[in-house]
Amino acid sequence: MSELNLKKIVAEKAVNDYVEDGMTVGLGTGSTAYYVILKVGELVKSGMKLKCVATSEQTEKIAKECGITILDVGDVDHIDVTIDGADAVDPKMQLVKGLGGALVREKIVASNSMSEVIIVDESKMVEELGTNCPLPVEVLQFGHKISKKAIEKQGCKAVLRMKDGKPFISDGGNYIYDCDFGPIGNPFFLETRLNVIPGVLDNGLFLNTATTVLTSHKDGTVTKMGE
Repeated sequence: MSELNLKKIVAEKAVNDYVEDGMTVGLGTGSTAYYVILKVGELVKSGMKLKCVATSEQTEKIAKECGITILDVGDVDHIDVTIDGADAVDPKMQLVKGLGGALVREKIVASNSMSEVIIVDESKMVEELGTNCPLPVEVLQFGHKISKKAIEKQGCKAVLRMKDGKPFISDGGNYIYDCDFGPIGNPFFLETRLNVIPGVLDNGLFLNTATTVLTSHKDGTVTKMGE
C-alpha cells in the first residue's frame, strides 16, 4: 500500500471516529493532516455544523478552499478534539513535531484541546525520540546565532532551516533550527533546558500531549494507543 494511501486511511478513520456534529475541531498541519481537512470539508458540505481552528496558515488556506470556516483560536472557549500528525512517536506516546514548521501554533492548539488525536503511518513509530528525525527548535530572528550556540551546548548539532536559499520563516516570523541530538533519553529534561534559553520560543517535543495515537500499517490496518 502506498504512503499516501496509508495517510488517507488513518486520517479518515480519525475523523469518522472522533468528530461529531457541533464540535470545535483543531485541524493539524502536514501531509497526513491534509486528508483530515479534506474529510472535514466533506462533512461540512453534507451539513455537519463544526467550528474549526487551524494550526498553520497553510492549513487555514486549505480548509477555506474546502468550505470550512476557520476561527481564531482565541475566539473559542475550548477545542473538543484536535487531529494532527507527528514526525516521531515513542511507545509512551511522546512526540516530536514541527518538521512542517508550525510547532508553536500546533502546541498552542494542542494545549487548549480536550483530546489530541495523533495520526501517523508506521514509519513514524520509534523506540526512542531523536532516532528518525531532528528536533525542531523555534527561535527569534534577533540574536539567533547566540541562541544556536546555547542550544548546541545541550548536546546537539543545530542547523538553520533553509528554503529557496534563504532562512525558513515560521508563521510567527521566526527561524527554526533542526537539532540532531541523537537518541533523546530524557525528553522532559531536554525540553526544560531548551525552553529556558533566551531567544528560544519553543521546541518540537510534545510531551504528555497525545490522548490517542492511530497508526496505519502497510497491510491496511490501523492500530490504536491511548484512549
